[in-house]
Amino acid sequence: MNNTIVTGAPLTAQSKVLIMIHGRGASARDILSIANYLNTDGFTLVTPQAEGNTWYPLSFLAPPANNEPYLSASLQQVSDTVKQVLAEGVPAENIYFLGFSQGACLVSEYTARNATRYGGIVIYTGGLIGDLVNTRNYNGHFAGTPVFIGTSNPDFHVPVERVQETVKIMEQMGASVTLKIYDGMPHTISQDEIDLTNTLIFK
Repeated sequence: MNNTIVTGAPLTAQSKVLIMIHGRGASARDILSIANYLNTDGFTLVTPQAEGNTWYPLSFLAPPANNEPYLSASLQQVSDTVKQVLAEGVPAENIYFLGFSQGACLVSEYTARNATRYGGIVIYTGGLIGDLVNTRNYNGHFAGTPVFIGTSNPDFHVPVERVQETVKIMEQMGASVTLKIYDGMPHTISQDEIDLTNTLIFK
């Protein structure tokens, strides 16, 4: 997989796979370090790297056309990563996603556009992409996929209203969503979020 780190357990048809998407200005190795705190022993960890360490140039709340062609290219990079995992014989229900900030927005958008029964989805401070949420972009059904979304209120980059809208749409598409809003938390990942991720997703 080009521009992608693959580590952890060897990738086989029997694997559980966690695809981790880093935030703006960060790297695949940065997001990979979070796995040290998760119950992911035995998982294959797959972490794509954005060109120039950013998935798209503007805010996720900008009109999508203003983030092109980078947004479409980044969604395609995630799609290609998933296709390569599926090609190894791994079923979708053994594929998990985790993202932080810009990476969490990309995880939200990709999974909503390609909803199916995944192993689990972790969204640390992110939401669906666009100045307006266009539900016509979203297809499929999550069939009970567990989703954990943690965010701060307020957050300079991600309004809590967009997070709540994301929760509503994902639930309408059949996801089992747990939302935790942390008043005054910095733009980071807290220990409580890690603990809830392990309880809800990697149990």
